[in-house]
Amino acid sequence: MAEMTSTLAGAEGKFIIGLTGNIATGKTVVRRMLEHLGAYTLDADGLSHRAMARGAPGHDPVVATFGKWILDAQGEIDRKRLAGLVFRDADAMAQLEKIIHPLVREAVDVLIRRSTRPVVVLEAIKLLEGDLRKQCDSIWVTYAPPVVQIERLMRHRNMSREEAQQRVSAQGPQTDKIAAANVVIRNIGTYDDVWRQVEDAWKREVPTSAPPDVSPKTERRSGTLGIKRGKPQDAGAIAAFLNRLGGNGSKLTADDVMAQFGEKAYMLLQLNRQLVGIAGWQVENLVVRTTDLYLEPGIDVDEALGILIHEIEAVSADLQCEASLVFPKTPLAADAAVWEKLGYETRAPEALVVQAWTEAAQESMPSDTVLLFKQMRKDRILRPI
Repeated sequence: MAEMTSTLAGAEGKFIIGLTGNIATGKTVVRRMLEHLGAYTLDADGLSHRAMARGAPGHDPVVATFGKWILDAQGEIDRKRLAGLVFRDADAMAQLEKIIHPLVREAVDVLIRRSTRPVVVLEAIKLLEGDLRKQCDSIWVTYAPPVVQIERLMRHRNMSREEAQQRVSAQGPQTDKIAAANVVIRNIGTYDDVWRQVEDAWKREVPTSAPPDVSPKTERRSGTLGIKRGKPQDAGAIAAFLNRLGGNGSKLTADDVMAQFGEKAYMLLQLNRQLVGIAGWQVENLVVRTTDLYLEPGIDVDEALGILIHEIEAVSADLQCEASLVFPKTPLAADAAVWEKLGYETRAPEALVVQAWTEAAQESMPSDTVLLFKQMRKDRILRPI
């Protein structure tokens, strides 16, 4: 294992975890788990996409370097076209990285400095090859055997076996990353097993006297109505509630919910300690997306939504989110006055102006739901210029 390296210059005492690993080894799942434990997490690859958005500082230099043929009808860079070029041509990739990497480093530095949490996780597939490595106090690497990587790419990204094999083979050997690691998370078993590895490494590696508090900011209560953040031990109750009120005919198990903890968090609304409401949400690329929103019949909708949404916004503001997207099903979306009071308005995904927000809506919007939008902050990272 590698020795611990250096600290982020000017990070004001923050402990920086660099998280990397080859494709389909579970980097994002581990990042989510670290977020549950209280870390502020960043996806450097997501910031790279933002840097190339129309109006962002990397857009015009990338177009000038590679030509207008990479643009789509809206004037945005078609990342699939660009990827088709740079993944076949090492010189082209080097040109792209020379434009984008300094912008990402600047954005990362700003976000880390603004974060109020003492632990920051920086996920990047090329972490070890660039300057971001110098900013990390501890390097964490995810590992999965090639046969598992290929199967995951086929199942989750609809790749053919040949495509998946090509993507896996195109990356450097995992042994190189493991040799540089302070922590190796072997993602070859159950989600419970990965959770145990992550929690053990957190306790062992993170030099904090107590884990950051990611529970609700206040014990928001009205009468006997209260809220708490869902934990793995709540998986069975969450599954039973969603099965009863989800209305999609699915039968989730506690194991299914445990797997979802690798993607999202849950806020649980309680009445006399009984579960009466659930909001499932995630933060990705500085956008919070609430994709599961269910209330027990008979609960005051105005009060319940106010408690759930305000708590998600409080946590998301701490994670420096720029926008909040909520996807309620039609009955909950119908009360326009409630949502207007909360500051939300109905939008179509393509009307969100910022490419990252539009993509977040298109990626996350479940069927039979309405998109409600609220801008949470005016100062945006890599904002159009």
